[in-house]
Amino acid sequence: MNFLTPLFFIGGLAIAGPIIFHLIKRTTRERTLFSSLMFLLPTPPRLAKRSRLEHLLLLLLRCLALGLLALGFSRPFFKQTQLDDPTAVQPKRIVVLVDVSASMRRTGLWAAARERVEATLGKVSAVDHVALYTFDRAATPLLPFEEWNRTPATDRAALAKARLAAVSPGWSGTQLGTALMTAAEALAESDGKQFPGPRQIVLVSDLQAGSRIDALQAYEWPKTVTLTVETVKASKPTNAGLQLVADSADTSGAAETVVRVRVSNSADAQREQFKLGWTRASATGEFAFVGKPIDVYVPPGQSRVIAVPIAKDAPGLERIELKGDDEDFDNVVSVIPPGQQRLNVLWLGNDAPEDIRQPLFFLRRALSDTPRLGVSVAARNSTAQLLPDDIATASVVFVTDALPAAQTAALREQALAGKTLVFAPKSAASAATLGALVGREGVALTEARPTNYAMFAEIDFKHPLFASFADPRFSDFTKIHIWKYRKLDAAAIPDARVLARFDSGDPAVIEAAIGKGRLFVLTTGWQPDDSQLAVSTKFVPLLWSLLELGGGGAAAPAQWFVGDTAPLPPGAAGTAKLEKAEKDVRFTEPGLREIKVGERVMRFAVNLDPNESRTAPLAADELERLGVPLTKAEAKPVVTGDSKIVLQGIEAENRQKLWRWFIAATLAVLLVESALAGWTARKENSKQTEAAT
Repeated sequence: MNFLTPLFFIGGLAIAGPIIFHLIKRTTRERTLFSSLMFLLPTPPRLAKRSRLEHLLLLLLRCLALGLLALGFSRPFFKQTQLDDPTAVQPKRIVVLVDVSASMRRTGLWAAARERVEATLGKVSAVDHVALYTFDRAATPLLPFEEWNRTPATDRAALAKARLAAVSPGWSGTQLGTALMTAAEALAESDGKQFPGPRQIVLVSDLQAGSRIDALQAYEWPKTVTLTVETVKASKPTNAGLQLVADSADTSGAAETVVRVRVSNSADAQREQFKLGWTRASATGEFAFVGKPIDVYVPPGQSRVIAVPIAKDAPGLERIELKGDDEDFDNVVSVIPPGQQRLNVLWLGNDAPEDIRQPLFFLRRALSDTPRLGVSVAARNSTAQLLPDDIATASVVFVTDALPAAQTAALREQALAGKTLVFAPKSAASAATLGALVGREGVALTEARPTNYAMFAEIDFKHPLFASFADPRFSDFTKIHIWKYRKLDAAAIPDARVLARFDSGDPAVIEAAIGKGRLFVLTTGWQPDDSQLAVSTKFVPLLWSLLELGGGGAAAPAQWFVGDTAPLPPGAAGTAKLEKAEKDVRFTEPGLREIKVGERVMRFAVNLDPNESRTAPLAADELERLGVPLTKAEAKPVVTGDSKIVLQGIEAENRQKLWRWFIAATLAVLLVESALAGWTARKENSKQTEAAT
């Protein structure tokens, strides 16, 4: 047994008091009547016998009470090993969540984060269950519970430190809410067994304001899970960030002579003057400004949008950089200078281009050029011989009349390879061409003329072709009257999917897969003789949806963010800058990326998430407002030697609280002593009364 305040043992000297009081010879209570003493000489009393202790049981109880009181005030405790700790009876389940987002690249943050993780691992016991996760846009397990439990107890901390040493902060944004939800769900999983001990998440992060926590709004936080935050601080807290301001698709052509960027400065910044401009790598590998940079003044806590001119005399510039900042992880944006994308549309039919009653006239005017996108419509007569480039370069092929067998076979081969075809027959005589395209004989078309008119009744708004009309404000197609259409049995086309029907139940729009490509069949045309579709507000969005489904028409984003996944068209092959991917590619770091699609090279400008530049601390009550019980871990000084032993003793004494038992024992002894003293006093009084009698 050890004592936290052993000086209180000096109070044990009070035990001498009862002993002294018991040794003092009291004046005898016995009185004997005697005659006058005037004739006797006074003589001092002679000691007949020495004083002796009386009432030993009372003396023992009084000494015991004082001794127990002194023992209680000395605050005794037992030294305990880790396995003897009563809190180890219920092992803890802990998830250590480490931030590896781009903001953790600031000076000193990652080293401080590793120290916090190592300190946390040093506090766990041999029976605790621990998992180590890293997170940026998603949480990734570095050391799951199963592997921790399989590892010998002496090697667990070393294994976790080695796993953490093998990673470093990346370039992705911070999805803190999603990471906390993943950690909470990992704590809830216990192999089907009820885990009796406490559950805890230890978050090691800079907890910057750009951490997205909105995912927690619809999440009910488990009541048994607590959150401890280990906040790390950068040695240089000020930061200025640079973000690309993407222009909208309808920006005028004159505006494309500049690139707009936003420069934001942190609220606690000590710098206000920066330099901004295009940079290019020099012979030494360092990036230097091309031309004269722009002087930028941004006060702390504010932002400015700067127009950076596109230098015509220095082509190939793709990088804008901000200099003069303490932290440079977010001071560069990659830019693909704006230009107009060209799309080719092939029209196979016998329409005259300027005939206002033919579908080609309306299609040319609906697909007008925009500053970001230009559409070229190549019209070919249905009987003319097609050049190989006519079909190969077209994003979408429109067919309205019957085609010769050679042209139909060429179109089918292109569809099998991934081309999108739109078949909108002007008459039932095109049934043979439709059958050849889908590879099925016996496909029949018949003319249908409703009594008054037909309307669109059933539309699949979940399909991408009609997804833009899913909003109730735009989903009303009843004002479009159909004067005539071609009746078609959808069962005659393999794997056909009806996307829209008329009120008569006949198919209006059908989609069919042809190899890697697809075929859309419109049983009515948009020309005035067939319907009112060309003069309705639904016509232009419907045509652009067809172009997007054909691999074109969709305006490419001006920039992508790290962590985004870009879809790739068929035939894509990786380059030296980008690994090979079949369907899509995920960007892992900022910069320009290229991927080859046939003879065309797709370029992607990948930049940092703008929220990573918001490095100011997150408000303390934000997580608590969303229902997360936040417990901030206070920084404690490192102690060694005797100070460490004292702190361990204080912790053990606070946990055991043995002094309460000694105080209770003291009160019990005093009660017994009081009862015994009263009984003894009553007994002596009765004896004296009998003697006097």
